[in-house]
Amino acid sequence: MKRALLLALAILSLVLLGCPPKEGGTSSAGNEILVGEYASMSGPQATFGQTTHEGITLAVEEINAAGGINGRKIKILLEDDQSKQIEAANVVTKLISQSNVVAVLGEVASSCSIAAGPICQNYKVPMITPSSTNPEVTRKGDYVFRMCFVDSYQGENQANFAANYLHAKKAAVLVDVKSDYSTGLSEFFQGRFKELGGTIVANVSYANGDSDFKAQLTRVKAANPDILYVPGYYTDIGQIAIQARDLGMTQPLVGGDGWESPKLIEIGGKALEGCYYSNHYFADDPAPAVRDFVTKYTVRFKQKPGALAALGYDATKVLANALKRCAKIDGPTLRDEIAKTKDYAGVTGTITLGPDRNPIGKKLVVVEIKNGQLALAATIDPNAPATGATATTGSGK
Repeated sequence: MKRALLLALAILSLVLLGCPPKEGGTSSAGNEILVGEYASMSGPQATFGQTTHEGITLAVEEINAAGGINGRKIKILLEDDQSKQIEAANVVTKLISQSNVVAVLGEVASSCSIAAGPICQNYKVPMITPSSTNPEVTRKGDYVFRMCFVDSYQGENQANFAANYLHAKKAAVLVDVKSDYSTGLSEFFQGRFKELGGTIVANVSYANGDSDFKAQLTRVKAANPDILYVPGYYTDIGQIAIQARDLGMTQPLVGGDGWESPKLIEIGGKALEGCYYSNHYFADDPAPAVRDFVTKYTVRFKQKPGALAALGYDATKVLANALKRCAKIDGPTLRDEIAKTKDYAGVTGTITLGPDRNPIGKKLVVVEIKNGQLALAATIDPNAPATGATATTGSGK
């Protein structure tokens, strides 16, 4: 609680000591429209920021090549928050008060978005997080938007998957207590799993950056769960899987989109075989929008894009469409135009923003780590006919 209080006071001081909110103005440099981006370009979750930035970069290159925003090019000003909440608050304050950006893109980690959201709200500068899933993010104010599903939806559907696809009756949970993302997602998973008749047989915790999980995993092993639910980040998941296997545990690990990184399998290797996590899209989806994006991204960056790149790309395109509709480019006008986003055909699905500034009815996929690769295990589409059918592939349990 002391740590949280200090962080809150630090953010409040940044807001109160900063310049007053701007009224009007284009915040442009010459003929360019300046857009801020804050991301974890270094630190524990560096691949989150790097991958997202590549998606944003590809989108901006396409937008500018097609004539920009009514003849004006977008310029991205990138700041590294080092995967730290206080740095997220610092760099967003800098982007707005010193660089005069008209909008802000970021972050991936929900804790960083929660730290920066109130600053954007105070300055009346719209912020779009591509991939922060904690529900609290957009509750920070009506200038804060997101492009991804929220953790209530993700956690509950993970519980549905565990119970109905993996036929799990008993689950153990290992939570990162320093992460708003991990603690929130865990609560939603546990609530739904219990509703389905499941039992949580062990509930243990760790802190991001820990390297020894054997004490927690020993308790989990003694409880003999059917699955181990770990809603953490890829930086920890691989080591948790390795240590679980070293203890003789054979249960599948199940997690959320925080696992998404090209480093995940590199770290965890064979220990992650038969494990599952939910995600925002599947790179081998045959849908034309996905195929086109994957092809362009692979040519540009020489690797296949993950979900965070796709969400960064979608967030930038949605922002650009809103900018094109603005009669004048200022905070309130741009906010209103972003809020009007409806039926935008994105790489990660159709995007329509609801009154809470969250997308309505985003698709969710579950991927399995199989033979060292990602394989599609299930697709949950709330817009599907009848009951929102879950299409499954793979081996099942």
